[in-house]
Amino acid sequence: MGRCYPHLNLEERRKLAKWLDAKIPIKEIADNLRRAPSTIYREIRRNFYHDEELPQLNGYHAVNAQDRYEQRRAVHRKLIRYPDIMAAVRDGLDAGWSPEQIAGRMRQECHPMRVSHETIYRYAYSKDGRSEKFYRHLPEHRRRRRPRGTRRHHGRRFLDEFAIAHRPEAIAERSQFGHWECDLVMFRKEFGKANVTSLVERVSRFAVVLKNPDRQSKPVMEGLIDSLSPLPAEARRSITFDRGTEFTAWRHLKAGLGVDAWFCDPKSPWQKGTVENTNNRLRRYLPRKADPTVFTDRYLRSICDRLNNTPRKCLGYQTPTEVFRLNLMERVTSP
Repeated sequence: MGRCYPHLNLEERRKLAKWLDAKIPIKEIADNLRRAPSTIYREIRRNFYHDEELPQLNGYHAVNAQDRYEQRRAVHRKLIRYPDIMAAVRDGLDAGWSPEQIAGRMRQECHPMRVSHETIYRYAYSKDGRSEKFYRHLPEHRRRRRPRGTRRHHGRRFLDEFAIAHRPEAIAERSQFGHWECDLVMFRKEFGKANVTSLVERVSRFAVVLKNPDRQSKPVMEGLIDSLSPLPAEARRSITFDRGTEFTAWRHLKAGLGVDAWFCDPKSPWQKGTVENTNNRLRRYLPRKADPTVFTDRYLRSICDRLNNTPRKCLGYQTPTEVFRLNLMERVTSP
């Protein structure tokens, strides 16, 4: 294992300043601090204070040296030194983009000056970021960085021939356009049975959101038929569901659109992870405590527009709209 070389801290810098004032030799100071003499020389050279107007103030001062050290070490210094980058980051956050999406989009667009997603996070949780409560601009609005929690599993039995194990490999590998995943976004019981259908295409991650008055399966399927029917057949090949009773009217969907239906294994919603991920993104705008009965179609469309025009790492930081449109154009122009 390699050796560790910790940086000088404020207490060590205070001792150094006091011993320099006492004219103690550098080698003796280094021995007292258990440091190499070169470390002490370098520290003095980097952090020596010069004042042209008041030369009597020249010297090594511990607090000033610590401030200089922190300025050099600040990973987020670009966001402080370059207001244009900070403005671009804030614009992305205001649009609902994550720091990773902002950084990835900067790379894709070949910005002459850009930052990494870690720089944005570190600034948000730095002393400067905390003082202005920058974390409020992040998608999750978390005061501290922490891992995600786990989800509960739900599911019911369906006939084996419709199980996801029999789904073609082209769907699982995302090598064929036109395969979707579907789920319902639920809300608190006091708002009744109203819910929202979330539908996402697996290749492009293009999302569609629909409002439902209840969980009856046939009306849910009719909503899917109305939404997907304008698309060419190559863009609506199949839909993968979980085993909730709200999806038992899949035959109605098959009759209306000719779309195949596939179902996850019991208690395995992770098998349709694309729509689960989309639901997590939707929760930023459709929290469980919200009243779904007041959602308008215009509001839901605005959410879809925001999601579909957000760059995604899995798409090489293209947006779902760009990838979806490209795939549609390929189907239209191909012989």
